[in-house]
Amino acid sequence: MRMSKGRVLVAALVGPLLLSGCETSTKLGDIFGAKSADDPQTTASVPDGEGAEAPNASGLLGSDPYDELNTGKKLYRSANYGLAERHFRRAVESRPKDAEAWVGLAASYDQLRRFELADRAYNQAIAIVGPTPEVLNNKGYSYMLRGDYARARKTLLQAKAKDPQNPYIQNNLDLLAKSRRERKGIQEK
Repeated sequence: MRMSKGRVLVAALVGPLLLSGCETSTKLGDIFGAKSADDPQTTASVPDGEGAEAPNASGLLGSDPYDELNTGKKLYRSANYGLAERHFRRAVESRPKDAEAWVGLAASYDQLRRFELADRAYNQAIAIVGPTPEVLNNKGYSYMLRGDYARARKTLLQAKAKDPQNPYIQNNLDLLAKSRRERKGIQEK
């Protein structure tokens, strides 16, 4: 997902970003449209191919650019979260072991403020690939969107302990500190 400096997701992307935008890393195979690993304004979540049934040469599932996963990604990047959720849901129905699709679904639910469903989708991704720094980062951002700063901090610190150099995790921790300092929620720009 692409975000302005003020939006920092996603990630999720995965997060919910309308609080909008999941601050994740590019490891989720470009689900959130991250430009590069050193572009801390965007994010993603699960290492390429982990939990995937048949990754293609670009690290994404499926060779059809119009399959459910890729369509969900495109819709998510264009901020059409309702339709993105539908396509990610179809992707996880057809490929239940695809962690990337689960994180995309969770990030879409975050955007739609369907946090209970987002938690279930994040838990499915964790069951497939484990508590990776990227998934924990997305989940932490999800907690920030809900205003649950204590759980967000705990989850983001777990992610940072697993990957101390990850700029997306650090950006989310900085965003969390700023939100707490200013007593404002995360807002989309």
